Amino acid sequence: MKIIDTHIHFSNMASFREWAEHTSNVDFSENGYKNEAVKNNIVHSVCMGIVEDTAGAFPDTYTQTPMYADLTEKLPPFISVCLGINPHTLNEQSIVRMEDMIKNNDNITGIKIYAGYYHFDVNDNVYAPAYKLAEKYDLTVAIHSGDIFSDRGLLVYAHPLSIDKLAVEHSDMRIVICHMGAPWVFDACEVALKNKNVYIDLSGLLTGNAAYMKRMADMPLVLDRYRSALVYLDNYDKVLFGTDWPLAPMDAYIEFCKKLIPSETYDKVFYHNAVDVYKLKI
Repeated sequence: MKIIDTHIHFSNMASFREWAEHTSNVDFSENGYKNEAVKNNIVHSVCMGIVEDTAGAFPDTYTQTPMYADLTEKLPPFISVCLGINPHTLNEQSIVRMEDMIKNNDNITGIKIYAGYYHFDVNDNVYAPAYKLAEKYDLTVAIHSGDIFSDRGLLVYAHPLSIDKLAVEHSDMRIVICHMGAPWVFDACEVALKNKNVYIDLSGLLTGNAAYMKRMADMPLVLDRYRSALVYLDNYDKVLFGTDWPLAPMDAYIEFCKKLIPSETYDKVFYHNAVDVYKLKI
């Protein structure tokens, strides 16, 4: 089965390196990514652009928008990018830079809003130019939702219910609620159920090493929590697979996600929905 991973990180972040080395036990490098991808038949990935100017500083107020990926000097051809938005530096100049990048790079497939990391509601007018650009170029808007991988974030800005208003006011713009809004998974699925233009990804529901993934995947209460929300949504055309690599090893996370969804939906969730939602040219 061919797989598309719709949520990875390929940026030289201190927190990612530390987590990969001490917790998830993955090789956080270009070769490490390639080896895991080949092993698990992952033929393409969508990278969430993110940069920190100083080690451990994210969310850095002064980081330039758009944020790309800087783990390697040149991004591999089998990775697409959602350009990261820093609302503090989202201005006329950064919009010009973004538009130039979109026009001149075939691998840009969306923009990423780091709700909760930055203390702005997703409906704040500061993001309006980015949404306008997404609509102009038919890009997907991926929005962090739920638990925050930083103690400097604010959960009040990361709740998936705030995305409902955005979806209504931008009904032609595709929106992906990242991480299924966990722990607010029913709220995220309700927003996706209500709005034709909203989808969810399964990335980051668990983060850790393979042993932790297996232990959690063997617990009925853990599985039932996510399964129940997905059954409530009852539309697997709206569900995308993602790992949040390097926060989890790909193989163990694939096996975990296989337990969350019916086997007859694997082709959609693990591959075809990603092509449709992110308009991937693969």
